Amino acid sequence: MSLMSRIRLEQQARAQKETGDSSLTLRGERKIRTDPFRELKSRLHTEIVQEVDPQLLDDKESTDLVRQTVENIIIEKLAQEEKPLSRSEREHILGDLLDEILGFGPIEGLLHDETVTEIMVNGPTQVYCERNGLLTQTDIQFDDDNHVLRIIDKIVAPIGRRIDESTPMVDARLPDGSRVNCIIPPLSLVGPTITIRKFSRDPFTISDLINFGTLTSQMADFFKACVEGRMNIIVSGGTGSGKTSTLNVLSSFIPAEERIITVEDAAELQLHQEHVVTLESRPANIEGKGAITIRDLVKNCLRMRPDRIVIGECRSAEALDMLQAMNTGHDGSLTTGHANSPRDILSRLETMVLMAGMELPVRAIREQVASAVNLIIQQSRMRDGSRKITHVTEIVGMEGDKITLQDIFVFKRSGIDEQGNIIGEFEPTGILPRFLTTLEAEGIKVKREIFFPKNGLKV
Repeated sequence: MSLMSRIRLEQQARAQKETGDSSLTLRGERKIRTDPFRELKSRLHTEIVQEVDPQLLDDKESTDLVRQTVENIIIEKLAQEEKPLSRSEREHILGDLLDEILGFGPIEGLLHDETVTEIMVNGPTQVYCERNGLLTQTDIQFDDDNHVLRIIDKIVAPIGRRIDESTPMVDARLPDGSRVNCIIPPLSLVGPTITIRKFSRDPFTISDLINFGTLTSQMADFFKACVEGRMNIIVSGGTGSGKTSTLNVLSSFIPAEERIITVEDAAELQLHQEHVVTLESRPANIEGKGAITIRDLVKNCLRMRPDRIVIGECRSAEALDMLQAMNTGHDGSLTTGHANSPRDILSRLETMVLMAGMELPVRAIREQVASAVNLIIQQSRMRDGSRKITHVTEIVGMEGDKITLQDIFVFKRSGIDEQGNIIGEFEPTGILPRFLTTLEAEGIKVKREIFFPKNGLKV
């Protein structure tokens, strides 16, 4: 039985269990609201898509003309309807049809809302969004599972991805660069799901992160010096901690004359330098062949004469190639990784190197890490939704079989205010980075007083 057939049978079974309220259909503990204009909108949607030239709908250069053309067709068709519609009803139907034909249906409004940073569709009945770091449930609903599947197809088809029973998970991106993950039945038991990580149309700058309380101006000056001085940096943190935004800001410090090659699963970095080559991995085709992994791309980019290598996220065997690149003349490389502390990211790197299938002694791996990576920036998402850099940690070297670390800056929490916001201080530890002399030898000046505790800044 096909996926679509199974979904239709599931919907019919639910419909038979309706209990009195003809406008609602039970779905677990949630209820699907029945749209009184659903049939009308479905019919008009089909008619308009059949009438409009597909090339017109695909024209990305004349969006205003396309929208006006489709809008005029919808208005004309609504005027021909026998059943009278009020002005508000016509505007409601018009807006929904425009979103459905030209956008991504019910979530189109959230995509244009600049205060929304993430969108989570948990089947047709639950849509959540994140604002200011906090999750809230919206009143948005899809018609049914098929409606969600249709929107998923609109997302993945333009970039050559597919999703079906044989490939029920997919990573994709929207035209604006936002990252998308979709997973459908039978893996998802709540129906087709969509998770969208939005990014600002204007990428965050270092000033934005300072204003958000993510770091201090002293830390920003230090990071700028580290990037210009070609230190190898890993941004570590949990999911949603803001690692990619920080990586993007660090990348902005790379001198404009350098050749930058970025490697990502789904391209989302927004670098403004002119000489940037963006590489994106590719999943296997329907026959299970043709996959191009992050590791394949990292290996290849070493042949492309990069001045800088920026890996969106290091999560598997590519860690070995990244460390080798850092140790063989490709200084100034940047990447991110999932971990809860600077010490944890070192353990993660060891595990990822072993995933490459190389039977290396643990000590040899640790020596590679210690000689390759200069700085770890640990970032966390706090209970109040804010993102903060909690540790700036230098990798000093090896003592016996252990990698030695020293914190340069730390964030010390002291409490929570009446509004539930985290209270704390970014504090220098009073320790000078060992590579400070290397930066100074390159002519990069860093004020030494920023490393002493009297410069702690309350947030």
